Amino acid sequence: MLEGKMKEYKLLGADGEFYTSTMPGTYGGNSKAKIYGRLDCPAALSTIKAHPGSYEVGRVFFADEQTAIAAGYRPCGRCLRERYLEWKSDPLGYQKKYGAG
Repeated sequence: MLEGKMKEYKLLGADGEFYTSTMPGTYGGNSKAKIYGRLDCPAALSTIKAHPGSYEVGRVFFADEQTAIAAGYRPCGRCLRERYLEWKSDPLGYQKKYGAG
């Protein structure tokens, strides 16, 4: 890395487009399943370990939870269990309550 150059991260925006940021994402997601969760999610980490190289292809990152919701992702049933159950009982209500805008 060049001296003085800040590290850049590739994040997915609410519009579904990628952009670069000097701040890392706070949530990770799976673009195929349209699920977002914590970066330390046991389900994601075990899948990455079990299938090295394949899971990472669809891995995306979000600046925050509101952006993940606005991009059409749902909460992970493992690491965000309470949020997932709330989403499952009323997906549109969940999006209105926690989503951007």
